[in-house]
Amino acid sequence: MLWIIAAIILFIVAATLLLFRLEDLSHLDRDDYPVKDTIPSEANREVLGRIRELGQASRGLRGKARLTALRKHMDGLSEGVELASEFRPCDSPRGEWVIAPGCDSRRRVLYIHGGAWAAGSPRSHRTITDRLAQITGAAVFAVDYRLMPENRFMDGVRDCRQAYTWLLNHGPDGAEPADFMVVAGDSAGGSHALALIAWIRDNGVRQADAAIAFSPSTDLTLTAPSNRNNIGTDPLLGPAFGGLSKIPLPVIWWATLAAFRVSPASPVASPLRGNLQDLPPTLIQASDSEMLLDNARRYAARAQAAGSPVTLHTWPGMVHVWQIFVPLLPEAQEAFNDIEVFLERVESRARTQVSA
Repeated sequence: MLWIIAAIILFIVAATLLLFRLEDLSHLDRDDYPVKDTIPSEANREVLGRIRELGQASRGLRGKARLTALRKHMDGLSEGVELASEFRPCDSPRGEWVIAPGCDSRRRVLYIHGGAWAAGSPRSHRTITDRLAQITGAAVFAVDYRLMPENRFMDGVRDCRQAYTWLLNHGPDGAEPADFMVVAGDSAGGSHALALIAWIRDNGVRQADAAIAFSPSTDLTLTAPSNRNNIGTDPLLGPAFGGLSKIPLPVIWWATLAAFRVSPASPVASPLRGNLQDLPPTLIQASDSEMLLDNARRYAARAQAAGSPVTLHTWPGMVHVWQIFVPLLPEAQEAFNDIEVFLERVESRARTQVSA
């Protein structure tokens, strides 16, 4: 009996090493990454209160009931906020157009919402898409990609790819080629966005002019130090995912493979572990107190080493995806100002290259 158990253990170890061949990225972990020299504003206290409300909305619930409560609460995040844009539903691809006054329909942004691939919607992230529409002067399309567990992870990936290729030739008023394209997303959606620009590069599709990611996951292997070190300082992800720190990583990898039907080491789920060469100008924003901090740092450092123009800007003490709390939170407005400057530089460089 003992030899059978030993053989099973050896088989599992061998299968783990073979299936989850992970490049050691610890050389990317440094202490000298810059962080903005500011302190959180007073409004951050109210934001923390809203985060507690999010936790209370699903407290005591399990399974489908918990997920339903979380989705409902997230969809209400934009309620009561004055928004300037028109929100126009679209059936194919599924999502909604976000159109600010005076927008140029040939300028387009594909927005991919977060929510751990299981929650969130275009409605839940309207504060973000509304502000993006205003600062970019573009028609923003928030894709309503298929969520887990009702659908497979790859279903959502395919929805994002389809939406991007469709947007290249379709605006809010019908068929019309795009002059300027941006791919953006937050958290799980930020990871989708980063994986998407790599897919675009590899499949002969017209590349986006720029990409933006708010607190992207970038790596499902959970090997970055902040995934464990920042559990206590992350009021949103800490309570939800902090318990994973007690589980051996190989067990998490096998569970992820079973749930996602994709290896956590696959670049489609963990863009950090893919080819990061020849990517468009990309801006990543993260908080120094969130669990996904080092995921963002590793991605930016590895992409820069590969020659891609990826920039990481870090705020101190912000909650995960604090940009969703615009206009309440001054730091959220700062983040959008940062995006505006980034895109102006991208377009200025493009004009210079054309004239040269």
